[in-house]
Amino acid sequence: MPDDFVIARNPDGDSTLPYVLRIPLGEHGIVLKSRETWPRTSKVYCHRVEEWPEDAEVLERVPVRSCIRRGAAIDLVLDRGRENRSQLVMTRVRGGRQAIFWQTARTAKQARPAVAVPKARASGVVGLEIVVDSHERYAYGFADQQVVTRKAGLAAGDYGLVRDGSLIASVERKSLVDLVSSLTTGKLKYQLADLAAVPRAAVVVEDRYSEVFKLDRVRPAVVLDGLAECQVRWPQVPIHFCETRKLAAEWTYRFLAAATVAAEEDELGEAVVSDLASPPPLAAAPATPAEVRAWAAVNGYQVSDRGRVRREVVEAFEAARSR
Repeated sequence: MPDDFVIARNPDGDSTLPYVLRIPLGEHGIVLKSRETWPRTSKVYCHRVEEWPEDAEVLERVPVRSCIRRGAAIDLVLDRGRENRSQLVMTRVRGGRQAIFWQTARTAKQARPAVAVPKARASGVVGLEIVVDSHERYAYGFADQQVVTRKAGLAAGDYGLVRDGSLIASVERKSLVDLVSSLTTGKLKYQLADLAAVPRAAVVVEDRYSEVFKLDRVRPAVVLDGLAECQVRWPQVPIHFCETRKLAAEWTYRFLAAATVAAEEDELGEAVVSDLASPPPLAAAPATPAEVRAWAAVNGYQVSDRGRVRREVVEAFEAARSR
């Protein structure tokens, strides 16, 4: 379960960043110092801290619903009604220096961490190399895209990205006839299982979804139910319908270019997070009167429904919780 998110005052009076953040990412959490307690009007610059200050004055402690790193961004969702969703983005500023910015949807309409704004090239990637499976017949030529292709055997899919000998992204190409055949024979499930083992993968179909309803040699409902079952079982492998072979090739190119950028974001995010200090274990949060009253009622203590709870009852509760 996620730990609490903690904001404390930075005891270092010489620092230009007056707050310290305890972020419950991973097993031990990470520590950053910050200019503000929340990114309300603009992105907030954050910086690494060598260790959590022992004499830090805790200003706020909030339960966390989720804290997950996705690529070069950490998505933080707090368990409260307002100011509950934010993102810590790891990027590079001018000169190649690493930087971390804390932002919300209000302060950044769209977060594209560590990525140049795409222009003509997909995701701004120059010289994208796509590996075409050696068994792929009538392969896409990508004549209209800025792509370099080479033939090689792929463990999954027909078009992939290979980095340091590992397949990091893959696309399986299907005509509608091939899709229906592989679905009804059970072959598609094995292909999806192989694709699910790749960090980023998809199936592209060279036809419209509406064409499934016009099938005459197999009941459309069988194919539609089979596709739905596959997506529920392997949600990490989308099945995308394109109208034509040309559009399917374009989609494949864009998907693999985006996967290249995502892999670079993963490397940056992992490098930055692994270099950040971890805070000490967080002590249990102070009990609320409601929690103490509920415990007291179960354990035979007489307490009133309102007002302050007697000190001896609170102490008994704390002693029981610490055991």
